[in-house]
Parts: sequence; C-alpha cells; structure tokens
Amino acid sequence: MATKDFDYENFAQNLAAQAQELVPPEFNDNQKQYVINTLGNFAMLSGKALAEDPALNFNADQAITITQIIAEWSFHKSVDLIRSGIPQQYWDAVMQKIAYTIFEIAKQTFTQGLPHEKILELIEHHVKKSYLDAITELRNKGAIDDGLMEFAASQSNMDKMAQEMQQQQASGEISAPNQSNNGLPLPSGNVPTEFPKVDSKALKLATVAMLFNKMKQDKVQSILNKFDPDDAQTVIKYMRIPDLAERVGTANALRCLQEIKMNLPKARDLTPNKIVYRLRKAVSKYSRKEIDTILIRERMEVKRLVFNALEGKYYENMPPKVASIVATHLADSV
Repeated sequence: MATKDFDYENFAQNLAAQAQELVPPEFNDNQKQYVINTLGNFAMLSGKALAEDPALNFNADQAITITQIIAEWSFHKSVDLIRSGIPQQYWDAVMQKIAYTIFEIAKQTFTQGLPHEKILELIEHHVKKSYLDAITELRNKGAIDDGLMEFAASQSNMDKMAQEMQQQQASGEISAPNQSNNGLPLPSGNVPTEFPKVDSKALKLATVAMLFNKMKQDKVQSILNKFDPDDAQTVIKYMRIPDLAERVGTANALRCLQEIKMNLPKARDLTPNKIVYRLRKAVSKYSRKEIDTILIRERMEVKRLVFNALEGKYYENMPPKVASIVATHLADSV
C-alpha cells in the first residue's frame, strides 16, 4: 500500500538544501546548480513513487532511507561526472541509469529483509557498476575516448570526502604525528603547490597517488611494498594532498595514465582453473541468494560464468581474457 505519512516533498527539499553546503567550492555556478538540482529531482521522484505507489509496501522509515540513499549517491556521482571532464550533454543519461539502478536494488533488498549493511554494500556495488557501464557505453559510441573513460572511472567523491573527514579528525587538520588516517606512514616535509611537466617522474607518481586514493588500504600497501622505498614515500606524501586531482590537471593525468597503462606487464596466468578459483574466492562470503542479487543486472553470460565457477567448472563460451576482467571486477567491488 502507499506510504501516506511520508512527506517526500519537504524531505527532498531539505536534502537539496543540505547539499548546497557540500558542493565542491571549485565548481562554478552551473556545476553547483546541476549537483543540487539532480539530487533534489531524483529524491523527489523516488520519494513520490515510494509514497504514492500502491504496489509498494514500505513504511515511512524505509521510504525515507531509500530516498536518502538515492540522494546521497546522486550527489557523489554527479560530482564525479563533473570532475571527470565528460561533456555536460551526457550527464543526465548517466545519472538516470544510476538513480534507476539504486531504486530497483533498494526495492529488492528491502523487500528481502536483508541487513542494512548488506543493503548498502549491494547498492554501492551496483552504483559503481552502472556508472562504469554508462561511461563505457559513451566510449563505445565514440562520445569519449579511452583515456577520458579511464579518468572518469577513477573518480570517487565519496572516497575523497571520507578521506578528508578522517584527516580532519586525526588531530586538527592532519596533524597526527607522522601517520595518515588510512594506516599508511606519512613522510615529513611540504607538499608541492604544482607539478612539473608531464614527462616528469614526480607527476607520474602523483598520478599513481590519485589512483591509490580510490583503492582499499590493504591493496595500496601491498603494491607500495614493491616500490622503491623513496618512490613509495613520495606517493604517500602526494596522497595527503586534498586537491591532488586539481593540481595535477585532467590533461596531465590522462597522458600519465595512458603511459602507465602501456608499460604495465601483460597478464599471463589466464588459465581456466585460475579464473575459476578467483571467481569462487570473490563471492565465497555470499549465499546463493545474495549472489543472485549481486548479479541481477549482469548479462546472462556473466551469470553462467560465475555459477559454473561455483560448481568448479569453467564456462567455455567466454574467452579467458574477458572472464579474467569479470573476476577482477567482482573481487574489487564485492
């Protein structure tokens, strides 16, 4: 039945008003207004559906929670889109796919009665996937190139804000004694105000630091352990810079990312048994029902690959290179 006691209009307006204080200060008026309007519109639409659709059976608290989740992700992903450099004419299409995905996954997970943390985890997985799918589609249509797609994929305002909050809480504007908030040691010394030309080693290390800021701590540390100690300390120092992306610059970052990609060693271990092992490990902590939810928006070929792997078999219709990419995506996002 409809949720009559949910005042979605006022709730959406309050969320939009709160967002005004959180929009990145470097955004121009048009960009700021886009973030606020996008959040407000999606919160209003989802709230209206939850409050008035007789086919939905959520109470007021559930409707509020779902609407707030949609508003929060609308804020973060619209910020990511603006920072990505993707032309504005494509923003709405990307955001509509993300909002629709959140709404559908939220309806299913709340109906199933999953724990709140599990719901948030699944929604985050599908938000990241729908965002990546949307910008990949733009690349496939020729609207953006590979470099811009990779740079857009690296954006995560949610992670950036979380990191900044941790830094501020550490000891008053990042004054903890030689220790960052993500557990990585921090070298002493001043950070640069600008970076030199694109072929410099410093700029490439700064670009690596941008990527590391989007990754989990344990993965970052395992990679840094393989770096030259001086380079590792430099990367960690750059990770402290709040506006690192702005200082590096989009054009410089794209060129560096492309060069780094070209010099990466090629993956050699693409045997079916290895891929099956990686897939099983990626979803090992989930029940069959939870895996169904995780894969609900995946292509049938991907579902067959995963469920065959659970039975210890490789799905022969999928090329090993593609299957390896699927395994990596699942491992990074679940």
